[in-house]
Amino acid sequence: MTERFEVARLIAADRAEIFALLRSPAGHVAIDSSGMLQSADGPAVTAVGDEFVVHMDRESLNDRPMGKYDVRVIITAYVEGDVIEWTVAGMGYPPLEHRYGYQLESVDGGTRVTSYYDWSRVHNKLRGVFPIIPEAGIRATLGILARTVETP
Repeated sequence: MTERFEVARLIAADRAEIFALLRSPAGHVAIDSSGMLQSADGPAVTAVGDEFVVHMDRESLNDRPMGKYDVRVIITAYVEGDVIEWTVAGMGYPPLEHRYGYQLESVDGGTRVTSYYDWSRVHNKLRGVFPIIPEAGIRATLGILARTVETP
């Protein structure tokens, strides 16, 4: 069974501009295709271990009766302009160890952005609820990212 989705898209925008949006808590909310991310608090991240809070609404997925709640986004990989990865933890709970991330590469015509979602580290007793976001959701988020940063 696949435990990781990876989707790439060429985005006609500067790598630095894309990365600036991806390291911003508000940027995560702006490009979210699931509808779960409602707002976020915290400064832009700059290193592994940085965190910010996202206010969530699980009703957008209509899969579990969780309603509104907050999570901590914890940066697990960070290379300025190239890579950003994070895991999510409930308030007062340890991370579930599913990882989301982006890899950026400058190419002719803009930036190749690869988005991934990896739940291979999740504890076996939680495996049945993953993936939370389908591969199509990752692809849709890349579409929103392109729409947000590309100049017509």
